[in-house]
Amino acid sequence: MRSRSAATCLTSLVLLILLATLVRAWAQYTSGIFLTPVPGAPFSGVIVVERTIVPRGGDSALHLKTVRDVARDSQGRIYNVFRQLVPVSDNATPPVVRIHFYDPRTRSYTYLYPQQKTHTTGTVNHPPAAEPADLIASPAGSSAPLNQFTKEEDLGTQSISGVSAHGVREIQTISAAGSNTAKEIVLTDEYWYSEDLHMNVVVKHDDPRTGRVSMTLTQVTRTEPDPSIFQIPDDYKTRAIGSGPVNSAVP
Repeated sequence: MRSRSAATCLTSLVLLILLATLVRAWAQYTSGIFLTPVPGAPFSGVIVVERTIVPRGGDSALHLKTVRDVARDSQGRIYNVFRQLVPVSDNATPPVVRIHFYDPRTRSYTYLYPQQKTHTTGTVNHPPAAEPADLIASPAGSSAPLNQFTKEEDLGTQSISGVSAHGVREIQTISAAGSNTAKEIVLTDEYWYSEDLHMNVVVKHDDPRTGRVSMTLTQVTRTEPDPSIFQIPDDYKTRAIGSGPVNSAVP
């Protein structure tokens, strides 16, 4: 009985390590949905994240999900709740790993770690961009010319969670010689940009070599969020400098 319990714990630990490693690697492929700190466009919503990660070595793909509670007030302050990635079969709400909020007026940021009731605060040297870096779906489009291996499709305009958004799909073809797989690889990126919210509301990335990710803003409410979400709880202590994130397996 003890050996079975130990084996279960070991399997869970290996899975967590694998998740953390793979999710960090995914960061180089997609920036996800970036909350722009722009004033005058308050909203609240939930970002639904779905990931399929293809490990190296022929192991079975991991099918994961999570949600992120997000908000922005009329002053441009942003609020972002990062939750644990969990298997798609898990019906419980994923646990909160950390909470981030940022004030563009003072350039101050805060990270809360609810499980430990600690926080870190600081000031950024340069303010974040007022528009997402992957702005190809905006009316202005991308100023970067497409190469001979990439084509762009205009997906038109549609309503996503009650918000008007314009979509663009980029398709990049990698030759068999350059893909390290002896097969031609097709990479697809899709962006849906909302002019009203000044941000992407859908971001998708598909690479057969590594997997897929889809992030969609849902449950959008165009009202002022509760100002208390931007406050550090009284019972939180300052986190020690140099302490890393408790768990990196977040989107």
